[in-house]
Amino acid sequence: MAIAKTLGVEIWLRGGWAMDLLIGEPTRDHEDIDWFAWSADAATLTRGLLRSGYEPLSGPAAGQQLDFGKQGEESSFALLDKDRLDRVVVAGGPWAGERWPEDMLEGSSGRIGALRCGIISPRSQIEIKQMMPVWALGRPRRKKDADDITRLAAVLQEQHICPQ
Repeated sequence: MAIAKTLGVEIWLRGGWAMDLLIGEPTRDHEDIDWFAWSADAATLTRGLLRSGYEPLSGPAAGQQLDFGKQGEESSFALLDKDRLDRVVVAGGPWAGERWPEDMLEGSSGRIGALRCGIISPRSQIEIKQMMPVWALGRPRRKKDADDITRLAAVLQEQHICPQ
């Protein structure tokens, strides 16, 4: 987060850490940190991460996602773009141009203690976790994703927000 902030690069947490910051506490162990970033910032972000000791990792198609590791911790940045109607879409790879959930970047920031970070909207987190086995054929829904969906839906219900 500090690297992106210093570079002026806008990023949003997605996945398990986004849920934890929404809830305000860690709910489970995490293997990685998942982010969204604009594709226009990919080169700047890459240079900043490399200067800070991160190493590139192999991952999805170029233009779709940046994967880096440092001290055994993986950080993945799924890249975003906008279509001609100004909607947020997948930037590259086999799904280039496919739309992300409409309100995805309208989430607020989440926090755990003094740590505060932009997160994708809870409804989008649910939709992405529900749809991943459909979008990525052959990838079964993981138990942790089902548990996350339940937690996120409970948070939305507490806030009197319709989860769908």
